[in-house]
Amino acid sequence: MAAAFNVFPLILIPVLIYNIIALGGMAMAGDAAAVIQQLESQAFSVPMASGVQWVVQWGDILVLIALVLLFIELLKSTSTGTSAIFNHALSMLVFIICLVEFLLNAAFATSVFFTIMIMSLLDVLAGVVVTIVSARRDVEFDHSRGA
Repeated sequence: MAAAFNVFPLILIPVLIYNIIALGGMAMAGDAAAVIQQLESQAFSVPMASGVQWVVQWGDILVLIALVLLFIELLKSTSTGTSAIFNHALSMLVFIICLVEFLLNAAFATSVFFTIMIMSLLDVLAGVVVTIVSARRDVEFDHSRGA
């Protein structure tokens, strides 16, 4: 079970949630405006000490979920095993899918999805950078021997 957790890119969860919202909303309403309206609708509000209401929208909640999962993904990217390489490859696939959806489907051309897409890119970049740094550290050069 732990190996499956290490391979599965967690940033896929908010991408799938957005896909369900976007594709379900477009199927029911027929246009992307319904998806945007759903993401911008109020989830809840909190009275603040200043006297104003802090309005939290459904899109904000989705971005918050994606941020928490990105943090976990960044922690996972510090491992250098075989499962980490598969995780990086799957994360790259998630980013490519996000990019294609963002560019080609009107329901995905929102700031919420763009932010999630950038988070998936950061997941890919963090994995690659950590892998390169750890590979560089694993290679030792013995400069004490003469050539």
